[in-house]
Amino acid sequence: MTVFPTEAPAVATILPPLTLVLGGARSGKSRHAEALVEALPPPWSYIATAQAYDDEMRERIAEHRARRSESWTTIDAPLALPDAIRQVPAGRAVLVDCLTLWLTNLILAERDVAAASADLIAACAVASGPIVLVSNEVGLGIVPENALARRFRDEAGRLHQSLAAKADRVVFMVAGLPMQVK
Repeated sequence: MTVFPTEAPAVATILPPLTLVLGGARSGKSRHAEALVEALPPPWSYIATAQAYDDEMRERIAEHRARRSESWTTIDAPLALPDAIRQVPAGRAVLVDCLTLWLTNLILAERDVAAASADLIAACAVASGPIVLVSNEVGLGIVPENALARRFRDEAGRLHQSLAAKADRVVFMVAGLPMQVK
């Protein structure tokens, strides 16, 4: 595996069509993904999947927004992520943060996760600019004690495997350090 610093991405001017950035909570996924996209000329699109149901989540969203410059256009897409990707202007780099929140939203809204995942993969395949997807790797811990949590873990694992198979680059973040997996 190749480790490259987050301050100076290894792709200073070239970003492959599809990059998947995985890691645990507070591993540096979002900052690394932002640095990858910001190595390209602006403007950039940031597709946010979070929904602010409480004060703590509102603070997290505000923290993410505060560190982005005005060169970013934010698109909120808690459920319609594939459609949001399709609506990004041609050639513009896109950052999606994050897939596990999107997956949570789909499950809680009782949507067809398999169909939505297939639609996401299809949207990424036809995008005209590079896409960086951020997601939490949740399958490294113990088996969850309840059916909903096990379903979420399993759905996330299936989604990550499907996207990793299609991605040109897969990065795993550990303690702020990116490790290139693919």
